[in-house]
Amino acid sequence: MKLLRYGPAGDEKPGILDAEGAIRDLSGVIPDITGAVLSPESLAKIAAVDIASLPKVPGSPRIGAPVTGMKNLVCIGLNYADHAAETGAPIPKEPIVFLKSLNALQGPNDDVVIPRGSVKTDWEVELAVIIGTRAKYVSEENALEHVAGYAVGNDVSEREWQAERGGTWDKGKGFDTFGPLGPWLVTKDEVPDPQNLAMFCDVDGVRQQDGSTRTMIFGVKQLVAYVSQCITLNPGDVIFTGTPPGVGLGKKPTPVFLKAGQVMKLGIAGLGEQQQTLVASS
Repeated sequence: MKLLRYGPAGDEKPGILDAEGAIRDLSGVIPDITGAVLSPESLAKIAAVDIASLPKVPGSPRIGAPVTGMKNLVCIGLNYADHAAETGAPIPKEPIVFLKSLNALQGPNDDVVIPRGSVKTDWEVELAVIIGTRAKYVSEENALEHVAGYAVGNDVSEREWQAERGGTWDKGKGFDTFGPLGPWLVTKDEVPDPQNLAMFCDVDGVRQQDGSTRTMIFGVKQLVAYVSQCITLNPGDVIFTGTPPGVGLGKKPTPVFLKAGQVMKLGIAGLGEQQQTLVASS
């Protein structure tokens, strides 16, 4: 299933994509797409609904983040061997874990706001893992049992605030609008191998990232298990799993960063695409 949320920001309704790519209204079945509806039992009930009987949503509504009400937006740094190489960083011995502010979360096609004074705003296409059942001290063997599905994420980053302004990556990663997610949550039954997904990011129509989840250092199973050792993962929580090479910071001989008016387009095979326009902070 491809679950989504549509409508004005703060007033989204739950939806599901039908076989023809049309949005069907799920609000008569569930109140919203939160962690409470992502358990295997709840997803099975949604899957049993006759999608064709649901009201078709007219037009092209705004798409919001496909899940709401999470407690944690966890991110993993330097998790692709080829991305670590382009930045000159050593391969991590353990996952690099940081948190993104929940204020960063937004719809997949909403504008991304460049922070005041920023000169190093960067793009990062990422596979996002959405948790379906509580995960605490889980094993790698059982880790995927706690996953509801996957989505496209953009871990937008301000590199000066991340690396040059003292302490922790969180500051450079957590600006408002720096976490576009979606367009939909694809349930894990439709993603048989999350470690074999092609992914891309274009800026103004020019391909910048062209990678695959095959080059992850720590796979989805490892990440869910590892993070659950230090952070209890609740239903609806999201893990951004790292980015492949091609970020602006890694461009040679001179890094390249985003400016107002530019457009990012990114996607992952089977999970859809998203697009954001960069705007200057007011």
